[in-house]
Amino acid sequence: MCHDRGRDLRAESGASPSSIEMTGSTPPRKSRSAVLVVAAGGEGGVEDAWRSAGEAAKKTTAAACGAMHARVWGVSPRSHFSSFVLLLLLLFVVLAVSVNTKNAAAGEARHRAPPLPPPATDDPPSGETGGGGDEECDLFSGRWVYDEAAYPLYRESACRFMSEQWACEKYGRADLRYQHWRWQPHGCDLPRFDAVKLLEKLRDKRLVFVGDSLNRNQWASMVCLIDTGAPELHTTLNSSRSLVTFKIHEYNASVDFYWSPLLVESNSDHPLRHRIADRIVRAASINKHAMHWTDADVLVFNSYLWWQRPAMKVLWGSFDNPPPAAAAAEGDRYAVYKVIDSLRAYELAVRTWADWMEFHVDRARTQLFFMTMSPTHLRSDEWEAGSDHQCYGETEPIAAAAEGHHRGGGSGTDMAFARAVEAQVRRLAERGVAVRLLNVTQLSDPRKDAHPSVHRRYWDPITDEQRRNPSSYADCIHWCLPGVPDVWNQLLYAHLVS
Repeated sequence: MCHDRGRDLRAESGASPSSIEMTGSTPPRKSRSAVLVVAAGGEGGVEDAWRSAGEAAKKTTAAACGAMHARVWGVSPRSHFSSFVLLLLLLFVVLAVSVNTKNAAAGEARHRAPPLPPPATDDPPSGETGGGGDEECDLFSGRWVYDEAAYPLYRESACRFMSEQWACEKYGRADLRYQHWRWQPHGCDLPRFDAVKLLEKLRDKRLVFVGDSLNRNQWASMVCLIDTGAPELHTTLNSSRSLVTFKIHEYNASVDFYWSPLLVESNSDHPLRHRIADRIVRAASINKHAMHWTDADVLVFNSYLWWQRPAMKVLWGSFDNPPPAAAAAEGDRYAVYKVIDSLRAYELAVRTWADWMEFHVDRARTQLFFMTMSPTHLRSDEWEAGSDHQCYGETEPIAAAAEGHHRGGGSGTDMAFARAVEAQVRRLAERGVAVRLLNVTQLSDPRKDAHPSVHRRYWDPITDEQRRNPSSYADCIHWCLPGVPDVWNQLLYAHLVS
């Protein structure tokens, strides 16, 4: 029996160490002494360690069996105390092997290569951060810097789709300094527009600008930025009533403009015949417009300029079903409309817009933006005392010393309308719909030099009286291209590519 046990111990001590390392299983108890030797003597002593373990086991077994044979065959041991000491010796050997194995494992762990650190994140900057490092950067707070080397981002004549409403150079403007100003945020840089990078984001998608002629001004800027930035691409421009589509075929992408100057349905919705003195809105109706942009992946809204009048008629009913002539003759008592303050009408319309966003937009897919008010420069006395020429003849931005007087866009900018939009944007955020406000009001305010003034195409002939006083018909509302709307699109671009 003792002979067989000794053979079993030798078999354990002679097990291959490599087999244990390959399988990753726990080695037999007697084999653990080899780990100790490896830790103490290095990898070169692996085979000797396993041989020494076998010899130690063999000697221990022989001693134990000798004592047993002595008792069986009458050989008197020194005392029972010797057997007890021998048993303690065996236990000590086992305990020593176990402790040393743990130490060896700890030594192996210390020599093992440290775990790899987690992969570094390359989080893109948020819309409020730019190239200023880890600090938050407000892209909308900064200053205008004259830069002839890097600006404009394109040439007016290079854009194949330039609108004659914004082509100031073509219509006689000789001073082109307005094209060379770039927007420099405080503490960071505004990302330079990259047409190809944007188109990769817009692949198989639809970007739609919805609003009035100022939003069309921005849309035209975006079309020129893409057309001149990637002139080799196959692009087409198609117009269908209120919808204009700029298609980039290689990317299956489109950049569209939809004419909806008051967002909700109105009697000014015709793309050409919209100059109506008696303006009426259906403040609770937006579906007629929304059906044209409900599938968009990116929506950019604006609406402000067309609300600039003391009062507005708000209609509850349909333009398609006017009251009968008899009812109209009796004082329109069946025509359900009311003349109310324009701000209140605007609040109703923006609420209707927000309700549509909440219940119809795909929150996981569609990105939503709202452009703040574009400032006008219709009163030159706001930046130059005693002046009444509006923006006519202006070739430089408003000086920093005079900006405080005209801060916020002057008399043409009513911040109560801005607060109405902000309130609805907050309400949408509480309901899980994210709309980002692009605050172009303050940054555009100094640029009295960048309007078309008299350098644009006019659809109505200029009268002799107007020619004698050019400032009387100067366009101080819209913007020359290239120019300020390119910066608006750089801000939009910064959010879309982040």
